Amino acid sequence: MVVTSLKLQDLIEEIRGAKTQAQEREVIQKECAHIRASFRDGDPLHRHRQLAKLLYVHMLGYPAHFGQMECLKLIASPRFTDKRVGYLGAMLLLDERQDAHLLITNSIKNDLSQGMQAVQGLALCTLSTMGSAEMCRDLATEVEKLLLEPSTYVRKKAVLTAVHIIRKVPELSDIFLPPCAKLLHERHHGILLGTITLITELCERSPATLKHFRKVVPQLVQILRTLVTTGYSTEHSISGVSDPFLQVQILRLLRILGQNHEESSESMNDLLAQVATNTDTSRNAGSAVLFETVLTIMDIRSAAGLRVLAVNILGRFLRNNDKNIRYVALTSLLRLVQSDHSAVQRHRSTVVECLREPDASLSRRALELSLALMNSSNVRAMTQELQGFLESCPHDLRADCASGILLAAERFAPTKRWHIDTILHVLTTAGTHVRDDAVANLTQLIGGAQELHAYSVRRLYSALAQDISQQPLVQVAAWCIGEYGDLLLEGNCEETEPLQVEEEAVLALLERVLQSHMSLPATRGYALTALMKLSTRLRGDNNRIRQVVSIYGSCLDMELQQRAVEYNTLFRKYDHMRAAILEKMPLMERGGPQVDEEAKESKEAAQLLEAAPVATEPQASKLLDLLDLLDGTSGDAQKIPSLDTATEDTLIQLLDSPCAPTVPAPIPNLKVFEREGLQLILSFVRPPGTPALLFITVTATNASKGDVTHFICQAAVPKSFQLQLQAPSGNTVPAQGGLPMTQLLRILNPTKAPLRLKLRLTYNHFGQSVQEIFEVNNLPAETWQ
Repeated sequence: MVVTSLKLQDLIEEIRGAKTQAQEREVIQKECAHIRASFRDGDPLHRHRQLAKLLYVHMLGYPAHFGQMECLKLIASPRFTDKRVGYLGAMLLLDERQDAHLLITNSIKNDLSQGMQAVQGLALCTLSTMGSAEMCRDLATEVEKLLLEPSTYVRKKAVLTAVHIIRKVPELSDIFLPPCAKLLHERHHGILLGTITLITELCERSPATLKHFRKVVPQLVQILRTLVTTGYSTEHSISGVSDPFLQVQILRLLRILGQNHEESSESMNDLLAQVATNTDTSRNAGSAVLFETVLTIMDIRSAAGLRVLAVNILGRFLRNNDKNIRYVALTSLLRLVQSDHSAVQRHRSTVVECLREPDASLSRRALELSLALMNSSNVRAMTQELQGFLESCPHDLRADCASGILLAAERFAPTKRWHIDTILHVLTTAGTHVRDDAVANLTQLIGGAQELHAYSVRRLYSALAQDISQQPLVQVAAWCIGEYGDLLLEGNCEETEPLQVEEEAVLALLERVLQSHMSLPATRGYALTALMKLSTRLRGDNNRIRQVVSIYGSCLDMELQQRAVEYNTLFRKYDHMRAAILEKMPLMERGGPQVDEEAKESKEAAQLLEAAPVATEPQASKLLDLLDLLDGTSGDAQKIPSLDTATEDTLIQLLDSPCAPTVPAPIPNLKVFEREGLQLILSFVRPPGTPALLFITVTATNASKGDVTHFICQAAVPKSFQLQLQAPSGNTVPAQGGLPMTQLLRILNPTKAPLRLKLRLTYNHFGQSVQEIFEVNNLPAETWQ
């Protein structure tokens, strides 16, 4: 008994009636077998029905590649019913990755040449959907002829096909220039919309074409003015807006034509003002037109009053109930804040209200805009708002919020006390989320403000007594207590409430930090050093301090053990020098970005000759794509071995040494990168005791008006070298010469080969993501000889 093949409708019903996926597969496999048999038999009458069923199976995700050749046969058929299914199958089953698609080029060419509109439409749709560059080159002439056909149906599809051809083969743009000028006089909205899209594609790909079409700006302005002033039209109006799709496309083209061109911008200013004031924003269609108008005003050389109007429109968008519109408004205002800061500043209160949005994407955009709006006149009010947001914001926003507050306080702090209070509040609220350099910045700030030493140590002591879980806060508090513990015990600070602190309470608090399981090794190092310094600042017996220090002489952590051993030696053999060695740090002056280079190099050399820095985890996992850039290595030598730690006699040798070691002549700095105000300068130091070792400090400064955020510097060296990247001081380079960002590179060159360095920079600047990869071959000879 021969089982007959199912009709398409019956096949759909049977597949939908399958209760399990296994039943569905069984039905499809059985029907695919019938389809294959029919194709082999070569039945021309039912071929299009079999292919229609196969296309439905393909839409369900099952393989249907065996129907590709049948598509070609149906396209070549003279019957329209066959061509319709054949072209549909070609659009679904063929693409430019398969050579079979080239076989239909002649069929499409023949169909474009005959006068049947329906067949020409099928051929044009297929070419615009899956036409490769080769097909577009072969058929561009036929498409260009159809652009001037009397039939609006064919012309509309020909215009859309021309857009596809330009995207595939931009060098064919010249043949479409004359038809575009004629098509701009069309009254049919579909053809006009396609023509505007085609001109936009042409202008984006060729500066010469852009210059050519600037002469049609008055004509485009007239078309848009007609759309704006025309009354309600049933055919083209959407929510009371006359053809918003065409309006948006014209505005986009005007934006491209008016960029950096005074005359074109001047001719469209009045129209943009008319669109901005007459468009109804109660529906999404009106909001889309108005938003496109704002983007056009922002990008062309528009009048100052028009830009203020655009900012006010975005301010109204911030009060819209639609979250998408509010997000678009925040993003656009963020782009405008650098060029029209005062106009955006008027909507500051509305932006701050958006911080409380439950939507994470909205609150993140509002945070970025709030930070960009901060200046010296509003820093107090904005910081207070952001501190309130920091206490309740999601965890994934705390790092950005804390970093932004610290940067703003650094740039716009009205007084040192306010600056210290702000940083303390951030450390207390989100200590684990602050930037890496927050501890160093605060200690430097406190050290340079002599009049605030007593106030700072009391504030930090009170904060530490309440919470020892925030590690950056604990580190700063331990440092401050060690330096100014005597001021803490005196209790004569007029700026705070009276606070009586006993010596035993201070020591107990530091011991609690040392014993806490939440304390990091670096935090314990701060606390141990603070105890040692208190031994010269307290009036009582030092036996308790000596006992605590001696305990850590056998600590598993090498850094703590080394410190404890050296401090014990100081107690035992050099107790008469202990007070002089552990005296208070001198006042630290906070230098600006234009510090003297020689002084900076001397400071770096002195720091390097002191105790070795705590090793940080190298960013090897982030450098995998850089490792082969120089000589095909796989990074097997990228990690430098740790430097030898000092033994117990290190401190003794330093104390007994009659003179300081000789510091070699400084190596000249090298500027390796500069773009849009961002500069990268390399400074070099070679420790005298290890000539094969080179320390490179990468200093990034930013003279532009916008912060450089998410800054990452990665490096690679040839396999004969060993490279270790220390953690950077931060990931943001503040604008207008703010505090520079630094990162230390340690390079071991045992063979003294000429040094080559490959750098990759990734960062965000003015809302755009930037990536730069370059090689540094002109390093000074002193770095390797």
